[in-house]
Amino acid sequence: MDFYFVVAGVVTSTLVILTCASWIASYTGVQDEAAARYTIATPAELAQEQRSDAASKNFSTTPNKDTHGAAQGAAQSTVDSSVLNSDHVINCECPADGRPLGYHIPSKAADIDAAVERAAIAQRTWSPTFSQRRRLLKTLLRHILDNQESIVAACCIDSGKTKIDACFGEILVTVEKLQWTIKHGERALTISRRPTNLLMCYKKNTVIYEPLGVVAACVSWNYPFHNFISPVISALFAGNAIIIKPSEQTCWSSVYFTDIIRGALTACGHSPELVQNVVCWPDVADHLTSHPGLSHITFIGSREIAHKVCASAAKALTPVTVELGGKDPAIVLDDTLGNLDEVATVLMRGVFQSAGQNCIGIERIIALPQVHDRLLEIVLPKIRQMRLGSVLLDEHGKPSVTLDMGSMISSRSFTKLESLISSAVSLGATLHSGGHAYAHPAHPNAHYFLPTLLSNVTPSMPIAQTELFAPVFLVMRAESVDDAISIANSTSYGLGASVFGHNQRDVQKCVRGITAGMVSVNDFGSYYACSMPFGGVKGSGYGRFGGEEGLRALCNIKSVCEDATWARWLGMRTRIPPPLQYPIKDGRTGWEMCLGVVGLGYGTSWRERLEGLWRIVRTGSR
Repeated sequence: MDFYFVVAGVVTSTLVILTCASWIASYTGVQDEAAARYTIATPAELAQEQRSDAASKNFSTTPNKDTHGAAQGAAQSTVDSSVLNSDHVINCECPADGRPLGYHIPSKAADIDAAVERAAIAQRTWSPTFSQRRRLLKTLLRHILDNQESIVAACCIDSGKTKIDACFGEILVTVEKLQWTIKHGERALTISRRPTNLLMCYKKNTVIYEPLGVVAACVSWNYPFHNFISPVISALFAGNAIIIKPSEQTCWSSVYFTDIIRGALTACGHSPELVQNVVCWPDVADHLTSHPGLSHITFIGSREIAHKVCASAAKALTPVTVELGGKDPAIVLDDTLGNLDEVATVLMRGVFQSAGQNCIGIERIIALPQVHDRLLEIVLPKIRQMRLGSVLLDEHGKPSVTLDMGSMISSRSFTKLESLISSAVSLGATLHSGGHAYAHPAHPNAHYFLPTLLSNVTPSMPIAQTELFAPVFLVMRAESVDDAISIANSTSYGLGASVFGHNQRDVQKCVRGITAGMVSVNDFGSYYACSMPFGGVKGSGYGRFGGEEGLRALCNIKSVCEDATWARWLGMRTRIPPPLQYPIKDGRTGWEMCLGVVGLGYGTSWRERLEGLWRIVRTGSR
């Protein structure tokens, strides 16, 4: 009996020691991954916005110099005035109020070569543990949470959106991606075991996710912070260096965002050269996208430009993940009548967030008969009451001022938009509100388009087939669930979609029937807020970023097949039987053995497998 007490005591003590050791290791790991704190210089324009004195609302209308520097020293402190009016510089301005933001010196081909080389050198020594990768992302996460006001202000100044839109579209989705990658990134990239088969039963199969080297991302202007940092998060966690090419329309804020990322790298003891910001004109971009030093490209933009990017990347056989926007439908089923007010608020957010400049924004509301008219009654007064303006400039010193929507990035699309709306009206559509550009009385140099409500739109109208990327609440009537699905699939796009309803049979019929890469049920864009794979089909592109699939897309997925440990102990390994060794001595015998191997490994009955084994034994003994 004493013996059993001793054993029980030893086992209990061992368990206690192991548990304590696990706690200590866990605590130590958490301490090792603790976020580092760091500071970076704030752009002068942000400091001006954050000052409370009324004088700070006054700003010059003459071109300013970039006062906070540019990535890789692209900005200059002095420049000849004649250069400012040429293609030698990119003049930056706030689209919501027209204020100048200085200028940026665009990169030339030689600058791109140098950036790729710097990134390649840094990546060769970038072999962090998963713990170090998590610490880097935790450091970024902490800095973003601590500096939301400045980051949001930069996004508002550079893209014209409101602070609320920037919080949803820039901050929330970025910290979600950081948190998801911190929690789940290692699992996605850990060596994975794969099954074997009877013939290879002595083998161990694994898949290794290795860094590609230097990758690139060419991103759009509509979310200047999130689109910029999102590919950086994935690239660095996968062990790569990255070249980021932001749109020249939002290159002003990209300098600040580069500083944020590089500040985190430096604070964690890593090379800031792992991230390179390259701003260039389109005619130079081909040198980047065809560069042999790149192993992967992520492109976010228009279909027209995607053709050029993919053709350019093909010169070096560089794989490309392509996200090209869409004409996202939102089907509203009849059984939502009881909570149609709630549905309308989600639809309004889906249409008007960031002035409709959202790749997964709702471009078509397809309403069934019982909810169609009531939906129009609900949204029309809301749309007419929406207030437009430059949220930072207007709110400064006037806390009572509340704005609903900011500006468009530019007025280049306004003529086309107005033409599409006029064409739809001439073909039978009803224009309830808006439909044209808005000359803001306080900001004559800004780019505003009135929130628009258009109904009675049919699939045959050009406006129903064209991605608007604008604040247009476009309503289409469907006579049945099948008709709604048909209308949803009537365009050349297939990015995202939404379905609102309660009858699960009808909802799931829509989910399965809509041709799209992503679907939200009773919501808008919720898949993106959950870090799911992001991407589309048809004319909306191919490949995925986000989630496990997005991380793995930035890796060399290496398959490794080797002898299992137990097989090595038993001396089992691949040997070529004499009848199959070169030079073949007897073709008939060799063929019989081949039939035996196939039969043993893949016969569909025990009889076939035994016959295969007998053939192997018989031919092997000859």
